[in-house]
Amino acid sequence: MNTLLRAVAGTIGLGVTGIGYASLIERRLWTLRTATLPVLPTNARPLRLLHVSDLHMMPNQHSKQRWVAALAKLKPDFVVDTGDNLAHPAAVPSVLRALDPLLELPGFFVFGSNDYYGPKPKNPVRYFHYEKHRVHGPPLPWRDLRAALIERGWHDVVHTRLRLEVGGQHIAVAGVDDPHIRRDRYAEVAGPVNEPVTLRLGLTHSPEPRVLDCFAADGYDLVLAGHTHGGQLRLPWYGALVTNCGLDRSRARGASRWGAHTWLHVSAGLGTSPYAPMRFACPPEASLLTLVPRRASAVPDLDGRAHTSSSAAAEVS
Repeated sequence: MNTLLRAVAGTIGLGVTGIGYASLIERRLWTLRTATLPVLPTNARPLRLLHVSDLHMMPNQHSKQRWVAALAKLKPDFVVDTGDNLAHPAAVPSVLRALDPLLELPGFFVFGSNDYYGPKPKNPVRYFHYEKHRVHGPPLPWRDLRAALIERGWHDVVHTRLRLEVGGQHIAVAGVDDPHIRRDRYAEVAGPVNEPVTLRLGLTHSPEPRVLDCFAADGYDLVLAGHTHGGQLRLPWYGALVTNCGLDRSRARGASRWGAHTWLHVSAGLGTSPYAPMRFACPPEASLLTLVPRRASAVPDLDGRAHTSSSAAAEVS
């Protein structure tokens, strides 16, 4: 009996320790993930792309705001934000403080469901099955955030196609609204890019296969997404438990091929729902992607290298 009690007590203690680590430590271990992706034409100059996603910002998250702001020291050629920036009705100023130095750089964004609607308590079991009918939280001030980002020079590419010069090279960018809540209308941006460009870039918040298939069919070189939180809770030797979308678990974070020509990069994101404030074996991250010519890297760095630090200055130095 004493042996059984010790075993039960040990199991409970281990669980409490794990929850404490996941909620108090790892979810603040801000991490920069780096990867090299061969997506450019031969002889193109490499481009450095900073991918941020899923801030889920609360007004009092000052450490996160400082760390994101310090990413500007990386001096990327451009920045992409794939949505879910907000987690509170008063969080717009906090998001803008975090992004402020990055807004001096060329940037593109799409929104996710948690830009439009606030978080709400949710049974974790519901993440393991498809929800046909979703109940949204309270509306969030996404229009205020959109206006501020556009005023600073970033481009909203929700259901929009753009062709711009970035880093001395022409890129084509298109995006859709969040497929997770069925706001995507790919038909509005459908069709191949016929103009000569260095990069064809697609953006979506949730990496739903039906949208990825459309971008791949239209010949996009790279698609960026967020939403999955990398699984948020991962197990050693198993990986993500769930992606919360139609994407398979093996692609919950990092880079992978989607079809014969297209690359997909899914950010594990920087935040969590305030009702599930924990991460395990999946620290919050932003990604610095170096885009190189296809023949320049015979064995590309797919999942990338993660550099974790609680100090923004140490992380981006």
